[in-house]
Amino acid sequence: MSRPSIGTYRPAAIAVVIAAAAALTALVIAALAGGAVTEKVIPGLGDAGTVTRWGLPVARLALNVGAALTVGALLMAAVLIPSDKGRLDPIAIRYVRAASWLAAGWATAAAITLILTVSDILGEPVGQVVGGSELSSYVGQLPQGTALMLVVLISVVIALLTRTTTTPGAALGLLVLAVIALMPPPLTGHSAASPNHSVATVGLALHLAAVVPWVGGLAVLGWHALTGGERLGVAAGRFSRLALWCYITVGLSGFANAVTRLPDPTQLVTSDYGRLILVKTVAFVFLGWLGWAHRTRTLPAVAAGKPRAFARLAAVEAVVMGSTMGVAVALARTAPPVTGAPESTVKGLLGYDLPQAITVGRLLTLWRFDLFFVVLVLVLGGAYLGGVLRLRRRGDTWSSGRIAAWFIGLFTIVIVTMSGVATYSPILFSVHMAQHMVLAMLTPIFLVLGAPMTLALRALKPATIKGDRGPREWLMVILHSRVIKVLSHPIAATIIFVASTYALYFSPLFEMAMRAHLGHIAMLTHFLLTGGLFYWVIIGIDPAPHKLPYVGKLLVLFLTLPFHAFFGVALMNMNDLANGWYTSLHRPWGASLASDLHTGGSIAWAFGEIPTFIVLLAIVFQWFMDEQRLSVRLDRKADRAVANQEDDELADYNAYLSNLDKRSQRAGE
Repeated sequence: MSRPSIGTYRPAAIAVVIAAAAALTALVIAALAGGAVTEKVIPGLGDAGTVTRWGLPVARLALNVGAALTVGALLMAAVLIPSDKGRLDPIAIRYVRAASWLAAGWATAAAITLILTVSDILGEPVGQVVGGSELSSYVGQLPQGTALMLVVLISVVIALLTRTTTTPGAALGLLVLAVIALMPPPLTGHSAASPNHSVATVGLALHLAAVVPWVGGLAVLGWHALTGGERLGVAAGRFSRLALWCYITVGLSGFANAVTRLPDPTQLVTSDYGRLILVKTVAFVFLGWLGWAHRTRTLPAVAAGKPRAFARLAAVEAVVMGSTMGVAVALARTAPPVTGAPESTVKGLLGYDLPQAITVGRLLTLWRFDLFFVVLVLVLGGAYLGGVLRLRRRGDTWSSGRIAAWFIGLFTIVIVTMSGVATYSPILFSVHMAQHMVLAMLTPIFLVLGAPMTLALRALKPATIKGDRGPREWLMVILHSRVIKVLSHPIAATIIFVASTYALYFSPLFEMAMRAHLGHIAMLTHFLLTGGLFYWVIIGIDPAPHKLPYVGKLLVLFLTLPFHAFFGVALMNMNDLANGWYTSLHRPWGASLASDLHTGGSIAWAFGEIPTFIVLLAIVFQWFMDEQRLSVRLDRKADRAVANQEDDELADYNAYLSNLDKRSQRAGE
């Protein structure tokens, strides 16, 4: 395959220069309009200087652009360009190698941003920061410094690994790693200090996870169209479907973020922060129109062999996106308007004011909106219903019992993550333990009995291009991967299920998770995943690498019971757990921490009987049904054997009669 000539790159290079100029121009205008670089220097306080004041926004813009292009190149290689029987296409390998250089630039921009951020916070010129010891202290002590250092380290790892990557699985893994590296810096900024930080942090994470592949993917796809456009039709079609979902996610998450920072709609026009949001909104609507034009005009043109049609519109879209990124960087440097009285310490920790004393009525009525679990339940429920409808449209059936089990599981997630249980769980350990028991030991039972992977394998269509990997092929690769084989081994799954509980509560991890909203989400998600892994091994309907006999399943189930009982008894005898967290809430009502720990331990000790009984019923039912199916198969086999034997006896008898007839004929002669 021939590489594009130098002349082929000229239009693409011009487009890159125009997009970069648009981004810088938008950054400068928005920074001046929002006051991000025109702050007054108060006498007596340190001043970081002009280099930091202007260099920090430019470095952040370079960091965002480097991240977007790295993600875009990996997206192009792993998803948009078809693979060939488990190997990357030569075009895809070219983009993987490009991602190595882009990741190196990303790491450099992150390092420069780290230095300038220290200068900005300390109010010292860059030269003093680089020459002193403040930089190392900042990285180790402040979340923003640690976050930027993580970006540097991860992007360097990506730059190194992409030098030798040749398989779609490795490229997809690096793409996931790059998306993870996007999260730390923004989530330690305005969102972490927002009054409703539960919505702000999750909304921003969703925003980044959608906007970066959208922007980076379009930029790399536009470059591809301008430099030859091999396999452009397939790549553009796939990106169009991906971009639609990214656009919807960006719009919804952006709206959620705006509401958390601007509770008063009039602040959209009365504050610098609000006016910058309006500018982003206008650009967002315009990008939506460009996306519609891609789907209705340029994709048919590409299919007709006119790649330049896509390139022209993509170049315009890249300029608008670059300008929007410049505005976004300026927005991040602009302080949101202050509304109302300063929030209390408790509201800063919880994200809401301390509720009144717990009652059954308040557990049922004090519902709270949790964006993460709302999105999780909607995605899981919508995908499951979509799979069932696809099966039924083509005439196949799906068990109503499995459907009921799946949605009962989702309902339990809603109950314990958005009702009064979620409101009181950070305040009372006993309520938290009830939430833990449901998510780890009850919800996964119903989700596993819903057989989601079997449904996906039946509903998803094979890849349209031979040798390529579509969603169904990726799911098969994951199910047969070495990691899944190790994790799903009965011994490994049992150890993870039991030991992780002890590691969480009998170490500082529990208090650390309670103090950060993202840590709290990670903890609850961990409960779901570890429980799902364990019950998949025990009562899973979906295909698994290791199949236990039913006696073995019962043994594994009963093996965990003493460990859960001991865990509950240990909690009942404790007087202190995450004391710093619970003391900081200054709860004026309810039992003492020691008494609440005893109640939580009692819940952990007694709750295990409910899921154990349900799992026993499931194992007995599955065992009975397997025996029934085995009996039917054996009966059919026996019937066939009898029929064959009767046929053989009849054939022998007929042969005997025929032989007698021949003998009688010879005797008559």
